[in-house]
Amino acid sequence: MTEERLEDHPQRYALSNELHARPFPELRAPCHAVVLAIKQAGQAENRDPEADRAHLHDLLNRHGADHPPPDGNHFSGRLGRNLLKWERHTEFVTYTIYADGVAGVPFTGSISTTFPRDWLNQAPGKVLTSVLVRVELADSVPELGEADYARMRDWFVPESLAMSSVVDQQAIAASDFRIDTAGHVRFALLARSDIGPRRLGRIVQRLVEIETYKSMAMLALPVAREVAARVAELDREMTSLVRTMVTSGGGEAETLDRLLSMSAEIEALSSSSAFRFGAAEAYAAIVHERIGALREERVLGRQTLAEFMLRRFDPAMRTCSSAKSRLDELSQRATRAATLLRTRVEVNIAAQNRSLLKSMDRRAALQLRLQQMVEGLSVVAISYYAVSLTGYVLAPISRHLDADEAQLQAMVAVPIIGIVWWMIRRLRLRATERL
Repeated sequence: MTEERLEDHPQRYALSNELHARPFPELRAPCHAVVLAIKQAGQAENRDPEADRAHLHDLLNRHGADHPPPDGNHFSGRLGRNLLKWERHTEFVTYTIYADGVAGVPFTGSISTTFPRDWLNQAPGKVLTSVLVRVELADSVPELGEADYARMRDWFVPESLAMSSVVDQQAIAASDFRIDTAGHVRFALLARSDIGPRRLGRIVQRLVEIETYKSMAMLALPVAREVAARVAELDREMTSLVRTMVTSGGGEAETLDRLLSMSAEIEALSSSSAFRFGAAEAYAAIVHERIGALREERVLGRQTLAEFMLRRFDPAMRTCSSAKSRLDELSQRATRAATLLRTRVEVNIAAQNRSLLKSMDRRAALQLRLQQMVEGLSVVAISYYAVSLTGYVLAPISRHLDADEAQLQAMVAVPIIGIVWWMIRRLRLRATERL
Protein backbone atom coordinates (compact mmCIF):
# COMPACT_ATOMS: atom_id res chain seq x y z
CA MET A 1 0.00 0.00 0.00
CA THR A 2 1.53 3.28 -1.09
CA GLU A 3 1.66 6.18 1.30
CA GLU A 4 -0.19 9.31 0.27
CA ARG A 5 2.08 12.33 -0.22
CA LEU A 6 1.48 16.02 -0.41
CA GLU A 7 2.20 17.71 -3.71
CA ASP A 8 5.87 18.72 -4.04
CA HIS A 9 7.00 22.26 -4.65
CA PRO A 10 8.05 22.66 -8.30
CA GLN A 11 11.62 23.55 -7.29
CA ARG A 12 12.05 20.98 -4.50
CA TYR A 13 14.23 18.45 -6.32
CA ALA A 14 16.11 21.05 -8.34
CA LEU A 15 17.12 22.95 -5.19
CA SER A 16 18.05 19.77 -3.35
CA ASN A 17 20.18 18.52 -6.25
CA GLU A 18 21.91 21.90 -6.45
CA LEU A 19 23.62 21.14 -3.13
CA HIS A 20 25.21 18.02 -4.60
CA ALA A 21 25.84 19.22 -8.15
CA ARG A 22 29.46 20.38 -7.73
CA PRO A 23 31.48 17.53 -6.20
CA PHE A 24 35.19 18.02 -5.59
CA PRO A 25 37.50 16.28 -8.06
CA GLU A 26 39.52 13.25 -7.03
CA LEU A 27 43.20 13.89 -7.77
CA ARG A 28 46.41 11.97 -7.25
CA ALA A 29 49.86 13.55 -7.21
CA PRO A 30 51.63 14.31 -9.41
CA CYS A 31 49.02 16.15 -11.46
CA HIS A 32 48.20 19.64 -12.66
CA ALA A 33 45.19 21.86 -13.28
CA VAL A 34 44.55 24.64 -15.76
CA VAL A 35 41.80 27.12 -14.95
CA LEU A 36 40.31 29.74 -17.25
CA ALA A 37 37.75 32.30 -16.00
CA ILE A 38 35.89 34.30 -18.65
CA LYS A 39 33.70 37.30 -17.91
CA GLN A 40 31.31 38.91 -20.34
CA ALA A 41 31.19 42.68 -20.59
CA GLY A 42 28.65 44.54 -18.45
CA GLN A 43 26.87 43.44 -15.32
CA ALA A 44 25.36 40.07 -14.56
CA GLU A 45 21.85 40.96 -15.72
CA ASN A 46 23.18 41.80 -19.21
CA ARG A 47 24.91 38.46 -19.76
CA ASP A 48 23.83 36.03 -22.45
CA PRO A 49 23.69 32.55 -20.88
CA GLU A 50 23.21 30.87 -24.23
CA ALA A 51 26.50 32.31 -25.49
CA ASP A 52 28.30 30.71 -22.53
CA ARG A 53 26.64 27.34 -23.18
CA ALA A 54 27.28 27.52 -26.92
CA HIS A 55 30.97 28.11 -26.23
CA LEU A 56 31.05 25.05 -23.98
CA HIS A 57 29.20 22.94 -26.57
CA ASP A 58 31.77 23.90 -29.17
CA LEU A 59 34.56 22.62 -26.94
CA LEU A 60 32.70 19.39 -26.16
CA ASN A 61 31.90 18.79 -29.81
CA ARG A 62 35.60 18.93 -30.68
CA HIS A 63 36.14 15.92 -28.39
CA GLY A 64 32.85 14.13 -29.02
CA ALA A 65 31.79 14.58 -25.39
CA ASP A 66 28.24 14.66 -24.07
CA HIS A 67 26.46 17.97 -23.46
CA PRO A 68 25.07 19.14 -20.12
CA PRO A 69 21.29 19.67 -19.65
CA PRO A 70 19.89 22.63 -21.64
CA ASP A 71 19.57 24.90 -18.60
CA GLY A 72 22.53 23.51 -16.69
CA ASN A 73 24.99 25.85 -15.01
CA HIS A 74 27.65 23.23 -14.29
CA PHE A 75 29.19 20.23 -16.00
CA SER A 76 31.84 17.65 -15.23
CA GLY A 77 33.02 15.08 -17.73
CA ARG A 78 35.92 13.55 -19.54
CA LEU A 79 37.60 15.58 -22.24
CA GLY A 80 39.92 13.14 -23.86
CA ARG A 81 42.24 11.83 -21.17
CA ASN A 82 41.53 14.84 -18.92
CA LEU A 83 38.67 15.85 -16.67
CA LEU A 84 36.77 19.05 -17.56
CA LYS A 85 34.80 20.99 -14.98
CA TRP A 86 32.65 23.87 -16.27
CA GLU A 87 30.72 26.22 -14.01
CA ARG A 88 28.56 29.19 -14.86
CA HIS A 89 28.60 31.71 -12.03
CA THR A 90 26.62 34.91 -11.62
CA GLU A 91 29.10 37.05 -13.55
CA PHE A 92 31.56 34.67 -15.15
CA VAL A 93 32.22 31.11 -16.28
CA THR A 94 35.16 28.88 -15.39
CA TYR A 95 36.76 26.07 -17.36
CA THR A 96 38.99 23.77 -15.31
CA ILE A 97 41.07 20.96 -16.75
CA TYR A 98 42.51 18.36 -14.35
CA ALA A 99 45.24 16.19 -15.85
CA ASP A 100 47.61 13.55 -14.55
CA GLY A 101 51.34 14.15 -14.42
CA VAL A 102 53.37 17.34 -14.59
CA ALA A 103 55.68 18.85 -17.19
CA GLY A 104 59.40 18.46 -16.84
CA VAL A 105 59.82 22.25 -16.78
CA PRO A 106 57.38 23.73 -14.21
CA PHE A 107 54.62 26.04 -15.39
CA THR A 108 55.59 25.90 -19.04
CA GLY A 109 53.27 26.12 -22.00
CA SER A 110 50.20 28.26 -22.37
CA ILE A 111 46.45 27.99 -22.18
CA SER A 112 46.37 27.11 -25.87
CA THR A 113 48.21 23.86 -25.14
CA THR A 114 45.13 22.77 -23.18
CA PHE A 115 42.37 24.72 -24.95
CA PRO A 116 42.34 25.20 -28.76
CA ARG A 117 43.53 28.63 -29.85
CA ASP A 118 40.66 29.26 -32.27
CA TRP A 119 38.21 28.22 -29.56
CA LEU A 120 39.75 30.70 -27.13
CA ASN A 121 39.44 33.50 -29.69
CA GLN A 122 35.69 32.84 -29.94
CA ALA A 123 35.07 33.22 -26.20
CA PRO A 124 32.00 35.39 -25.37
CA GLY A 125 33.97 37.66 -23.06
CA LYS A 126 37.42 38.48 -21.75
CA VAL A 127 39.81 36.42 -19.65
CA LEU A 128 39.40 37.42 -16.02
CA THR A 129 42.12 35.13 -14.77
CA SER A 130 43.99 32.00 -15.79
CA VAL A 131 45.53 29.74 -13.17
CA LEU A 132 48.11 26.99 -13.33
CA VAL A 133 48.26 24.57 -10.41
CA ARG A 134 51.18 22.14 -10.16
CA VAL A 135 50.80 19.28 -7.69
CA GLU A 136 53.85 17.27 -6.72
CA LEU A 137 54.85 14.90 -3.94
CA ALA A 138 56.87 16.59 -1.22
CA ASP A 139 60.02 15.24 0.32
CA SER A 140 58.64 15.98 3.76
CA VAL A 141 55.55 17.65 5.23
CA PRO A 142 54.88 19.74 7.35
CA GLU A 143 58.45 21.01 6.94
CA LEU A 144 60.02 21.58 3.56
CA GLY A 145 63.08 19.77 2.47
CA GLU A 146 65.96 21.70 0.97
CA ALA A 147 65.03 20.54 -2.52
CA ASP A 148 61.41 21.56 -1.99
CA TYR A 149 62.31 25.03 -0.74
CA ALA A 150 64.77 25.52 -3.59
CA ARG A 151 61.99 24.78 -6.06
CA MET A 152 59.75 27.37 -4.41
CA ARG A 153 62.45 30.04 -4.69
CA ASP A 154 62.87 29.24 -8.36
CA TRP A 155 59.16 29.18 -9.20
CA PHE A 156 57.99 32.33 -7.38
CA VAL A 157 59.07 35.87 -6.60
CA PRO A 158 60.55 35.61 -3.09
CA GLU A 159 59.26 38.97 -1.84
CA SER A 160 55.67 38.03 -2.67
CA LEU A 161 55.84 34.33 -1.85
CA ALA A 162 53.07 33.10 0.45
CA MET A 163 53.46 29.56 1.71
CA SER A 164 51.86 27.43 4.40
CA SER A 165 51.09 23.93 5.52
CA VAL A 166 47.40 23.22 4.96
CA VAL A 167 44.65 20.82 6.00
CA ASP A 168 46.24 19.22 9.03
CA GLN A 169 49.73 19.28 7.52
CA GLN A 170 48.72 17.14 4.56
CA ALA A 171 50.26 19.46 1.98
CA ILE A 172 52.16 22.70 1.48
CA ALA A 173 50.56 25.37 -0.73
CA ALA A 174 52.52 28.24 -2.22
CA SER A 175 51.97 31.15 -4.61
CA ASP A 176 53.13 34.69 -5.21
CA PHE A 177 49.77 35.73 -6.77
CA ARG A 178 51.65 37.41 -9.61
CA ILE A 179 50.83 37.12 -13.30
CA ASP A 180 53.78 35.52 -15.07
CA THR A 181 55.07 36.38 -18.54
CA ALA A 182 52.62 33.91 -20.11
CA GLY A 183 49.67 35.57 -18.37
CA HIS A 184 48.99 32.96 -15.65
CA VAL A 185 48.83 32.98 -11.87
CA ARG A 186 50.78 30.05 -10.44
CA PHE A 187 50.06 27.78 -7.49
CA ALA A 188 52.29 24.98 -6.27
CA LEU A 189 51.06 22.20 -4.02
CA LEU A 190 53.46 19.74 -2.44
CA ALA A 191 51.43 16.87 -1.03
CA ARG A 192 52.21 13.96 1.23
CA SER A 193 52.22 10.59 -0.41
CA ASP A 194 49.42 9.30 1.83
CA ILE A 195 46.98 12.17 1.15
CA GLY A 196 43.57 11.02 -0.04
CA PRO A 197 42.41 11.90 -3.58
CA ARG A 198 39.28 13.67 -2.35
CA ARG A 199 41.23 15.76 0.13
CA LEU A 200 43.77 16.67 -2.53
CA GLY A 201 40.95 17.62 -4.90
CA ARG A 202 39.39 19.87 -2.25
CA ILE A 203 42.69 21.66 -1.63
CA VAL A 204 43.24 22.32 -5.33
CA GLN A 205 39.65 23.49 -5.78
CA ARG A 206 39.95 25.92 -2.88
CA LEU A 207 43.22 27.35 -4.17
CA VAL A 208 41.61 27.94 -7.55
CA GLU A 209 38.56 29.58 -5.97
CA ILE A 210 40.76 31.87 -3.87
CA GLU A 211 42.39 33.28 -7.00
CA THR A 212 39.17 33.43 -9.03
CA TYR A 213 37.06 35.19 -6.41
CA LYS A 214 39.98 37.47 -5.51
CA SER A 215 40.12 38.62 -9.11
CA MET A 216 36.37 39.21 -9.18
CA ALA A 217 36.49 41.18 -5.92
CA MET A 218 39.32 43.36 -7.23
CA LEU A 219 37.11 44.56 -10.09
CA ALA A 220 35.56 46.94 -7.58
CA LEU A 221 38.84 48.74 -6.88
CA PRO A 222 38.91 50.92 -10.08
CA VAL A 223 35.24 51.74 -9.49
CA ALA A 224 36.04 52.69 -5.90
CA ARG A 225 38.84 55.00 -6.98
CA GLU A 226 36.63 56.77 -9.51
CA VAL A 227 33.80 57.08 -7.00
CA ALA A 228 36.15 58.33 -4.27
CA ALA A 229 37.61 61.02 -6.56
CA ARG A 230 34.18 62.26 -7.61
CA VAL A 231 32.83 62.06 -4.06
CA ALA A 232 35.72 64.28 -2.90
CA GLU A 233 34.74 66.90 -5.50
CA LEU A 234 31.07 66.68 -4.61
CA ASP A 235 31.95 66.89 -0.91
CA ARG A 236 33.79 70.17 -1.43
CA GLU A 237 30.90 71.51 -3.48
CA MET A 238 28.43 70.39 -0.82
CA THR A 239 30.47 72.11 1.90
CA SER A 240 30.54 75.34 -0.14
CA LEU A 241 26.82 75.07 -0.77
CA VAL A 242 25.96 74.63 2.90
CA ARG A 243 28.28 77.50 3.86
CA THR A 244 26.51 79.71 1.32
CA MET A 245 23.15 78.74 2.78
CA VAL A 246 24.33 79.77 6.23
CA THR A 247 26.16 83.01 5.45
CA SER A 248 23.97 84.54 2.77
CA GLY A 249 20.30 85.25 2.45
CA GLY A 250 18.15 84.71 -0.58
CA GLY A 251 19.05 82.81 -3.71
CA GLU A 252 17.07 79.76 -2.62
CA ALA A 253 16.07 78.93 -6.18
CA GLU A 254 19.69 78.81 -7.41
CA THR A 255 20.77 76.86 -4.34
CA LEU A 256 17.96 74.38 -4.88
CA ASP A 257 18.99 73.87 -8.50
CA ARG A 258 22.57 73.13 -7.47
CA LEU A 259 21.43 70.81 -4.72
CA LEU A 260 19.10 68.91 -7.04
CA SER A 261 21.87 68.52 -9.60
CA MET A 262 24.26 67.18 -6.97
CA SER A 263 21.65 64.82 -5.55
CA ALA A 264 20.96 63.44 -9.02
CA GLU A 265 24.66 62.80 -9.63
CA ILE A 266 25.05 61.16 -6.23
CA GLU A 267 22.13 58.84 -6.94
CA ALA A 268 23.61 58.02 -10.35
CA LEU A 269 26.94 57.12 -8.72
CA SER A 270 25.16 55.00 -6.13
CA SER A 271 23.09 53.10 -8.66
CA SER A 272 26.03 52.49 -11.02
CA SER A 273 28.37 51.24 -8.28
CA ALA A 274 25.98 49.47 -5.90
CA PHE A 275 26.15 46.13 -7.70
CA ARG A 276 29.94 46.19 -8.00
CA PHE A 277 30.46 47.08 -4.33
CA GLY A 278 27.94 44.51 -3.15
CA ALA A 279 29.51 41.82 -5.32
CA ALA A 280 32.98 42.70 -4.03
CA GLU A 281 31.84 42.19 -0.43
CA ALA A 282 30.40 38.79 -1.32
CA TYR A 283 33.50 37.70 -3.24
CA ALA A 284 35.84 38.87 -0.48
CA ALA A 285 33.83 36.88 2.05
CA ILE A 286 34.21 33.77 -0.12
CA VAL A 287 37.98 34.33 -0.40
CA HIS A 288 38.39 34.49 3.39
CA GLU A 289 36.09 31.52 3.82
CA ARG A 290 38.15 29.39 1.42
CA ILE A 291 41.40 30.43 3.12
CA GLY A 292 39.93 29.54 6.50
CA ALA A 293 38.97 26.10 5.20
CA LEU A 294 42.66 25.40 4.41
CA ARG A 295 43.55 25.57 8.14
CA GLU A 296 46.96 27.07 7.45
CA GLU A 297 50.10 26.65 9.56
CA ARG A 298 53.29 28.68 9.08
CA VAL A 299 56.22 27.12 7.23
CA LEU A 300 59.83 28.37 7.53
CA GLY A 301 58.63 31.73 8.82
CA ARG A 302 57.06 32.63 5.47
CA GLN A 303 53.83 34.58 5.28
CA THR A 304 50.70 32.49 4.94
CA LEU A 305 48.02 32.96 2.30
CA ALA A 306 45.84 34.65 4.92
CA GLU A 307 48.63 37.09 5.81
CA PHE A 308 49.20 37.86 2.15
CA MET A 309 45.52 38.72 1.77
CA LEU A 310 45.62 40.75 4.97
CA ARG A 311 48.48 42.89 3.62
CA ARG A 312 47.59 43.09 -0.08
CA PHE A 313 43.95 42.17 -0.64
CA ASP A 314 42.13 43.48 2.43
CA PRO A 315 43.35 47.11 2.01
CA ALA A 316 41.84 47.12 -1.49
CA MET A 317 38.55 45.84 -0.10
CA ARG A 318 38.66 48.48 2.64
CA THR A 319 39.16 51.10 -0.06
CA CYS A 320 36.00 49.86 -1.75
CA SER A 321 34.13 49.83 1.54
CA SER A 322 35.35 53.35 2.33
CA ALA A 323 34.24 54.65 -1.08
CA LYS A 324 30.82 53.10 -0.60
CA SER A 325 30.54 54.54 2.93
CA ARG A 326 31.58 58.03 1.79
CA LEU A 327 29.06 57.88 -1.05
CA ASP A 328 26.30 56.87 1.36
CA GLU A 329 27.33 59.60 3.78
CA LEU A 330 27.34 62.20 1.02
CA SER A 331 23.86 61.10 -0.01
CA GLN A 332 22.69 61.57 3.59
CA ARG A 333 24.33 65.01 3.71
CA ALA A 334 22.54 65.98 0.52
CA THR A 335 19.27 64.87 2.10
CA ARG A 336 19.96 66.90 5.23
CA ALA A 337 20.94 69.94 3.17
CA ALA A 338 17.71 69.62 1.20
CA THR A 339 15.79 69.45 4.48
CA LEU A 340 17.54 72.57 5.76
CA LEU A 341 16.85 74.40 2.51
CA ARG A 342 13.23 73.31 2.58
CA THR A 343 12.92 74.54 6.18
CA ARG A 344 14.48 77.83 5.20
CA VAL A 345 12.08 78.22 2.30
CA GLU A 346 9.14 77.36 4.54
CA VAL A 347 10.25 79.95 7.09
CA ASN A 348 10.54 82.56 4.34
CA ILE A 349 7.11 81.61 3.02
CA ALA A 350 5.67 81.90 6.54
CA ALA A 351 7.21 85.37 6.89
CA GLN A 352 5.77 86.36 3.52
CA ASN A 353 2.39 85.02 4.59
CA ARG A 354 2.52 87.09 7.78
CA SER A 355 3.34 90.19 5.78
CA LEU A 356 0.54 89.39 3.37
CA LEU A 357 -1.92 88.89 6.21
CA LYS A 358 -0.89 92.21 7.77
CA SER A 359 -1.35 93.90 4.42
CA MET A 360 -4.75 92.25 4.05
CA ASP A 361 -5.70 93.45 7.55
CA ARG A 362 -4.72 97.01 6.62
CA ARG A 363 -6.68 96.79 3.40
CA ALA A 364 -9.68 95.37 5.25
CA ALA A 365 -9.54 98.22 7.81
CA LEU A 366 -9.26 100.76 4.99
CA GLN A 367 -12.18 99.16 3.18
CA LEU A 368 -14.18 99.27 6.39
CA ARG A 369 -13.49 102.95 6.80
CA LEU A 370 -14.36 103.56 3.16
CA GLN A 371 -17.51 101.56 3.61
CA GLN A 372 -18.44 103.62 6.66
CA MET A 373 -17.82 106.80 4.68
CA VAL A 374 -19.94 105.46 1.85
CA GLU A 375 -22.67 104.58 4.30
CA GLY A 376 -22.58 108.11 5.69
CA LEU A 377 -22.78 109.62 2.22
CA SER A 378 -25.55 107.18 1.36
CA VAL A 379 -27.56 108.34 4.38
CA VAL A 380 -27.14 111.94 3.31
CA ALA A 381 -28.00 111.26 -0.32
CA ILE A 382 -31.01 109.06 0.40
CA SER A 383 -32.25 111.44 3.09
CA TYR A 384 -31.92 114.37 0.68
CA TYR A 385 -34.01 112.64 -1.94
CA ALA A 386 -36.49 111.42 0.66
CA VAL A 387 -36.95 114.91 2.10
CA SER A 388 -37.32 116.32 -1.41
CA LEU A 389 -40.02 113.76 -2.27
CA THR A 390 -41.74 114.46 1.03
CA GLY A 391 -41.72 118.16 0.14
CA TYR A 392 -43.67 117.38 -3.01
CA VAL A 393 -46.19 115.44 -0.95
CA LEU A 394 -46.48 118.18 1.71
CA ALA A 395 -46.82 121.09 -0.78
CA PRO A 396 -50.62 120.69 -1.29
CA ILE A 397 -51.09 120.14 2.44
CA SER A 398 -49.18 123.32 3.32
CA ARG A 399 -51.37 125.41 0.96
CA HIS A 400 -54.53 123.90 2.42
CA LEU A 401 -53.40 124.53 5.99
CA ASP A 402 -51.93 127.88 5.08
CA ALA A 403 -48.58 126.72 6.53
CA ASP A 404 -45.02 127.37 5.44
CA GLU A 405 -43.77 124.56 3.15
CA ALA A 406 -40.17 124.97 4.30
CA GLN A 407 -41.15 124.56 7.92
CA LEU A 408 -43.02 121.35 7.17
CA GLN A 409 -39.97 119.95 5.32
CA ALA A 410 -37.75 120.91 8.25
CA MET A 411 -40.08 119.11 10.66
CA VAL A 412 -40.00 115.80 8.71
CA ALA A 413 -36.29 115.97 7.75
CA VAL A 414 -34.97 114.75 11.09
CA PRO A 415 -37.29 111.70 11.32
CA ILE A 416 -36.57 110.83 7.70
CA ILE A 417 -32.81 110.98 8.28
CA GLY A 418 -33.17 108.74 11.33
CA ILE A 419 -35.29 106.22 9.44
CA VAL A 420 -32.83 106.11 6.51
CA TRP A 421 -29.87 105.63 8.85
CA TRP A 422 -31.68 102.82 10.68
CA MET A 423 -32.61 101.04 7.45
CA ILE A 424 -29.05 101.17 6.02
CA ARG A 425 -27.61 99.92 9.29
CA ARG A 426 -30.14 97.14 9.36
CA LEU A 427 -29.25 96.03 5.84
CA ARG A 428 -25.50 96.01 6.65
CA LEU A 429 -26.04 93.90 9.77
CA ARG A 430 -28.09 91.36 7.82
CA ALA A 431 -25.41 91.10 5.14
CA THR A 432 -22.75 90.56 7.84
CA GLU A 433 -24.80 87.81 9.48
CA ARG A 434 -25.12 85.95 6.16
CA LEU A 435 -21.35 85.98 5.72
